[in-house]
Amino acid sequence: MDVAIGLPATIPGVEREQLLEWARRADARGFSSLATLDRIVYPNYEPLIALAAAAAVTERIGLMTAILIAPYRANAALVAKQAATLHHLSNGRLALGVAVGGREDDYTASGVDFHTRGRVFEEMLATWKRVWEGEAFGTAGGVGPEPPNGRPGMLIGGSADVAFERAAEHADGWIMGGGTPDQFGQGLAKLRAAWEAAGRTDQPRTVALAYFALGDGAREAADAYLLHYYEWLGQYAQMVADSAATDAETVRQSVAGFADAGCDELVMFPSSPDPRQVDLLAEAVLT
Repeated sequence: MDVAIGLPATIPGVEREQLLEWARRADARGFSSLATLDRIVYPNYEPLIALAAAAAVTERIGLMTAILIAPYRANAALVAKQAATLHHLSNGRLALGVAVGGREDDYTASGVDFHTRGRVFEEMLATWKRVWEGEAFGTAGGVGPEPPNGRPGMLIGGSADVAFERAAEHADGWIMGGGTPDQFGQGLAKLRAAWEAAGRTDQPRTVALAYFALGDGAREAADAYLLHYYEWLGQYAQMVADSAATDAETVRQSVAGFADAGCDELVMFPSSPDPRQVDLLAEAVLT
């Protein structure tokens, strides 16, 4: 199983040089991907722009949205163009993880109806396919640039049955936005069933997420960030904070658990923006 690392782009107060140095270190230390989370109503960096900055200072590492909440970006052609641009400028390194999300305030801020997000998402997926296949939308032709290999890699997030159906119809696989290895295994079974029902003969790619903080003050960093980021979930926020790995052995156990469950790539998202966290995680799982 590959081990990826999240950018600290959602941690309040993260500065430019911290983000860029984090990306450089992750590229040098051998992580498989750099990943971003997505919200509107929060003091985070916009994920595609953050990944573009990371792409400019890296050469090897994959770039992943884990996930991008697509439907509140209601202009499907524009999102397709943004993703194709990032994919092109990074020499084909983008994996576009997308889902509908669950925060109504993000949709309110975007002027998009929260209750129609599933239908909007379906329409966007269809439009992206048309854009990336080069369909002409007017006398000037298609929406460019042409992405390498036809389109970015795509993953669909979500736990409802329809998410697995969308993954089988439109994407390369599925990404679980949070949970245990056991929950991942349950999702994987649904994904494989959807793959078979769609007549797919290739193997779906699977990705999962987990949180970590290492070194001095690790537990305090995890609690401060995760209780704030997930405050909207009420008591569940404490469960997320408690699940964060705050020592090297627990990190290794998390990696082993998801590997045993059949996951292809685990993204370890940070709770501190200190670039030294990259080295601590690499020492725990890549050496």
